[in-house]
Amino acid sequence: MASGGTEELERPASFKSPVWDHFGFPVKYNDEGKRLVDKTETVCRHCGTRKPYDSGNTSSMATHLKRHHPGVSLTGVKTKAAQQPLITAAFKQPLVAQSDRAKAITNAIGVFIAADMRPYSVVQNEGFKHMLKVLEPRYDIPSRTHFSEKIVPDLYEQEKKKVVDELSRASSVALTTDGWTSRGTESYVTITAHFITADWQMRSPVLQTRPLYESHTSTHLAEVLIQAVEEWKLKRPSINIPVTTDNAKNQINAVNEAGLGPQIGCFAHVVNLASQKGISVNRMDRLLGRIRKVVSYFHRSTTAAHVLKTKQEMLKLPIHKLIHDVPTRWNSTYDMLERYLEQQAAIYSALTEKTLKKNVKDITLSDDDMRVAEEVIQVLKPLKTVTSLLSIETSPSVSMILPLKTKILQSMAPSVEDSTITQDVKAAIREDLKPRYTSPPSLQDYLNRSTALDPRFKSLSHMDPALCQRTYSDLTTEIVSSLGTEDCDEGQAAEPTGANLDTSPPQKKSAMAELFGETFASKDMDSKTPADIIKEEVASYLAASSITVDDDPLTWWKSNECKYPHIAKMARCYLAVPGSSVPSERVFSTAGDIVTAKRSTLSPENVDILVFLKKNLKL
Repeated sequence: MASGGTEELERPASFKSPVWDHFGFPVKYNDEGKRLVDKTETVCRHCGTRKPYDSGNTSSMATHLKRHHPGVSLTGVKTKAAQQPLITAAFKQPLVAQSDRAKAITNAIGVFIAADMRPYSVVQNEGFKHMLKVLEPRYDIPSRTHFSEKIVPDLYEQEKKKVVDELSRASSVALTTDGWTSRGTESYVTITAHFITADWQMRSPVLQTRPLYESHTSTHLAEVLIQAVEEWKLKRPSINIPVTTDNAKNQINAVNEAGLGPQIGCFAHVVNLASQKGISVNRMDRLLGRIRKVVSYFHRSTTAAHVLKTKQEMLKLPIHKLIHDVPTRWNSTYDMLERYLEQQAAIYSALTEKTLKKNVKDITLSDDDMRVAEEVIQVLKPLKTVTSLLSIETSPSVSMILPLKTKILQSMAPSVEDSTITQDVKAAIREDLKPRYTSPPSLQDYLNRSTALDPRFKSLSHMDPALCQRTYSDLTTEIVSSLGTEDCDEGQAAEPTGANLDTSPPQKKSAMAELFGETFASKDMDSKTPADIIKEEVASYLAASSITVDDDPLTWWKSNECKYPHIAKMARCYLAVPGSSVPSERVFSTAGDIVTAKRSTLSPENVDILVFLKKNLKL
């Protein structure tokens, strides 16, 4: 029996059985010195015994080891071949902070904080960290200061650049502005821009919400406006920047001192003031006082609230809570009246319940009171509708001011069927509303032109014919004066009636043309002046059919811009002007979500950044 120690043996590396630690294939060399492995038999490394080998069968070798070498262990650790790491193991490796995946998650958290008004401390909350650990176990959340000092400010700079780029492409920009005070008694001024894109889409980005540490004088407010115009590059050559504000004197003077304008008084505020005058007439004021007592009683008493809900279910009325108005917001008074009338049966049934009757002796309303409330709600309904219309940011509203004012005044006309209190309410509203937007005359002319450029109201049916004619004459003059030499050439080239020059090779004249020459030729279009072209365009626009009040004027202009290029250019400027300061006022509620009691220590800079991102981020 040959000795295993003197013969060269090869252990197959890919075979895992422990018998191969003790057996191997014999190795031989031919005459040329080439190494040959014989895999038809195996040799024991301990005693040199040879065993025939059938591929994959190790039982004969194992039997030999157990019988002749009982001290050899066949249960040792198997030698493992090198292998590629499993994909599950790769997921256990932490993400590198600068990797694309980690950056994307960090930026997404920054968007979440800004868009959903979350405090920076949310990244330290256990529930938030647990959620991220489940979604991406490899991600390590940065600290809150990393988000407040790096991620969110960087996000602000990115979005600010986008807004600045959009503004730079706008042919003209209008502004709205308003002020408010945070719960930390810090005063802020918000400025919102408004413009119409080349694709006739209304855009209303919030530009800034900056603190105003000085008193709200017109001079200080003017400085804020001037700085905003410079910072956001809003100035355009020979184009004014209209500003819509509330009707406070300091706001009006600030626009004039800043050299901006025209200044548009918020029509929503005008409607609010007129409505307050209407509901403040003596008898109406007393009626509202009694309704407020009833509403307050149901708000204070849990027992009364439960009884009211029971009655609503029994009478199959909507399960609605009563509304208490805010004295400075007339529309909340309208909502209070409307809800009271809706729930009148349930309220009366609840107040006559034995458990409540003893506590409500002085707050019940008479049938006459309810009749008055029903009459007044009908009077105030048009004003409520107007307020809702003016709150839609995506629709131009400056063109709606005078038609809406006319409609309200018509609805407030006295009628023989009106009760005394209805007559008083209507008269108070008419008296307050009629002089609005009549001074200075230039403002009224501006609003008239705005209305003329709105295809819904371009017939100007709310005006007398002489004023309508003068409005279109003024519009024509303004368009002509806005055209420079280059604009005039472009205007003629765009004229749809055939003003384009024919650059094709001259054609041979017919015999008829040679005979008569230019004797009977019509006047050449090229000899028309810019004023003639504009007059024809305005006349064509005026003759076109108006669209319904439910249609979108910007969609109409998008389809008809080529027909009326010069008027369209003017419409893009005028129709971008809001008729109310509602867009700036909406920031108050947003900022209120930011400057909560938990986050009242936010710096003014952070408030500005978070409001900007909340309003402008497009997800």
